[in-house]
Amino acid sequence: MITPGKKRKILIYGFTVLAACLCLLVWFLYSGSANRTNAEVETPPLVRAMIVSPVDAGEQYAYAGEVKSRHESQLAFQVGGKVIARNVKLGSAVKPGQTLMQIDARDIEQSVASQRAQVAQAKSQLQLAEQNLKRYHQLFLEDVISRSQLEQYQAAYDIARATHEQALAMKTQGTHQMDYTRLQSDKAGVVSAITAEVGQVVGPGQIVVTVVQDGEREIEINVPENRINAVRASSKAKITFWALPGVTIEGKIREIAPMADAVSRTYKVRVALAQASAQVRLGMTASVQIHEAGGESTALFIPLSALYQTGTSPQVWVIDQITVHLRTIRTGVFGNDQVQVLSGLNAGDIIVTAGVHKLREGEKVKVMTGANNENF
Repeated sequence: MITPGKKRKILIYGFTVLAACLCLLVWFLYSGSANRTNAEVETPPLVRAMIVSPVDAGEQYAYAGEVKSRHESQLAFQVGGKVIARNVKLGSAVKPGQTLMQIDARDIEQSVASQRAQVAQAKSQLQLAEQNLKRYHQLFLEDVISRSQLEQYQAAYDIARATHEQALAMKTQGTHQMDYTRLQSDKAGVVSAITAEVGQVVGPGQIVVTVVQDGEREIEINVPENRINAVRASSKAKITFWALPGVTIEGKIREIAPMADAVSRTYKVRVALAQASAQVRLGMTASVQIHEAGGESTALFIPLSALYQTGTSPQVWVIDQITVHLRTIRTGVFGNDQVQVLSGLNAGDIIVTAGVHKLREGEKVKVMTGANNENF
């Protein structure tokens, strides 16, 4: 049986244990809250930021294009025949006078041999006519024949001489035909296209090899007919390359085709590079951004991710040294993940572009460094 004294001791011991547990729980809660508070104070949130700067307000359109040489030659045989030799391949460097392809010349050789025989025959007839003319001219001087007879021999001589000259011209033409069986490059450059192979029969004027001259580079783009007038009036172009991230080159529109392509109904436009770069190689894929003038000369644009709105007016977080403050702005046109700022911001202001919904007024922040911070 539990005596009153033991019961009192048990109650006192129980209250002591309960008080100790409560103290321990309060200590844990206080310690965790203090640690979180210290962590928040010691580690400000990371944000992305950008410096607001004015840009051209005109519209910009991007066109896909290809890097080409300003000067290129599409070569073809001047005579038809069967290709019997191809001495180059894609990317081969060629020199002036180098033979690129050759066609079978056996038929032309037979034609040239026939023309040589015609020259020999015409020469013999000319010599005979010349001798007859001399002989009958002497007889005319001796009053043996009449003038009309002399004129007949004179005409025979003239005909023989003309026939000889015609045969010589045909022989020269045949010799040229022999030369035309070898396709030669007239300029130094690089082979960019081959459209005929050994064994193929090609016709006169059929393009078989394209040689681009190593030198000035251009971008060829195709512009739809509803934008060609705006492109013609434009003077600014920025060129980027898929294979060269971070490389941007200024360009200038050099040439616009007078007629649209019959199939695509687009106009070929050549954009010249303002500066040469050894990194830009023939055949690379390029993107040409053409600025079309219009509206104000400059304007402020910010990313849509920078907008923060709790009421009816859009706001942005402006960084003042290391703290952020909300500022109300008035927006204009939207486009390309950007929005125009009409008022509320000035050039040179630093705004938060990512993480805007996790910030508080007057909170200290840390700007993330790296390529994700535009113009910062």
